Amino acid sequence: MNLVIDIGNTRVKSAIFDHKNQIIESLSFTHEKAIREIKFLIQKNHPKNALISEVGKRIEGLEKLFEQNNINFFYLNTHLKLPFENRYQTSQTLGADRIALVSGAIFRQPQGNKLIIDAGTCITYDFIDENNIYHGGAISPGINLRFKSLHSYTDKLPLLQASKIENIELIGSSTNDSIISGVLYGIINEIEGFIVKYNLKYKNLTVFLTGGSQKVLDRYIKNKIFVNSKFLLLEGMNYILNLNK
Repeated sequence: MNLVIDIGNTRVKSAIFDHKNQIIESLSFTHEKAIREIKFLIQKNHPKNALISEVGKRIEGLEKLFEQNNINFFYLNTHLKLPFENRYQTSQTLGADRIALVSGAIFRQPQGNKLIIDAGTCITYDFIDENNIYHGGAISPGINLRFKSLHSYTDKLPLLQASKIENIELIGSSTNDSIISGVLYGIINEIEGFIVKYNLKYKNLTVFLTGGSQKVLDRYIKNKIFVNSKFLLLEGMNYILNLNK
């Protein structure tokens, strides 16, 4: 059994994989509940190997928990064996989450060009070509970051949250609706624009959409996403763990 743990900015996600690379259990929880939930997964499934991806703050006591249960563990970084050639010029600053997402895309589809769009705290775009060479991509603010910037840098605009959005109207008939329209359609047009430009430059392109805002955006993007990518990051971590354990 493999255990993978993704420590994000807002939540921690974890999964247990069997020897056939299938997820048999997955959990998402706050940082405060991390040790309790991970201990539960360990006691129930008895994994032998673990991989940790850190974007958010480190979880105190996690390494001790692994050592007490004789679990061989790694932290995800560019020094591990990866399933792609990395041509990112500042590889030392490449986030562990982006490494995992690219690996997950290769696991799902080894052939062809791939664009991975992760709509989370930030929106990241990562491109890997048909030879599994990673070139980089783009980073822009996510939904809640855009809401926060409008609230923080103006005197009267309210602070909205993506989790409370039900509908997106093109023409906002109130201040709240106008903010939602501007932020959400701005992101939708951004994503569709990137997909169009990549399709023009690269043939046989598969697009992956994942991240916490996937459900909000997926309904409104005209360029349909071809791959169900809910567990893409965790699958990528498991792929890397199998290469290094």
